[in-house]
Amino acid sequence: MAPRIPLPGREDLDAAQREVWDRVVSGPRGQVIGPLRAAIHNAELAGRWSALGEALRFNTSLPKHLSELAICVTGRRWSSQVEWFVHARVAAESGIAPTVLDAIRDGRAPEFNDAQEGVVYDFARELQADGRVSDATYAAAREAFGVKGVVELTALIGYYTMVSMTLNAHGIPLPDGEPDPLTAPSRGLFDLPERGR
Repeated sequence: MAPRIPLPGREDLDAAQREVWDRVVSGPRGQVIGPLRAAIHNAELAGRWSALGEALRFNTSLPKHLSELAICVTGRRWSSQVEWFVHARVAAESGIAPTVLDAIRDGRAPEFNDAQEGVVYDFARELQADGRVSDATYAAAREAFGVKGVVELTALIGYYTMVSMTLNAHGIPLPDGEPDPLTAPSRGLFDLPERGR
């Protein structure tokens, strides 16, 4: 898919946009990628977007593999090719089992050996399927991660929903030559009944 908007390089930007670009490149991302390629059209939006994304991806109380699992469930909900391409790899590198990622990609309920992964999956799946979370799932997440953790998890899922929609709406492409990793769209994962605990 060709992008629907221009995706400027640093040389195409005005001073305010270049300042944001340089801040992103010198931060934990190391490059302007994904939705920031669209957001950079508005320097203030891009700066605030980047700060929120860095806080949620790199500075929460949640372990990295759990954050990445929540991001993958969210990316799959919106069949966001770029989101899945980036974060399924990071999730695997962080310790999420390939069988779990394969199941999510294919719209099947994964089997977890780690109870906390199951809690994150349930929370993210329910929130994406229904726009809310059952009392039982919320209680499990609060018990597992505390108030701070469940607030962070909710914000992470909301942020990556915005990311996925932005990538999809503007046709932000995968790196050259990469095939789409997802069959689009798959709702099966979000039509599943609640997992038994």
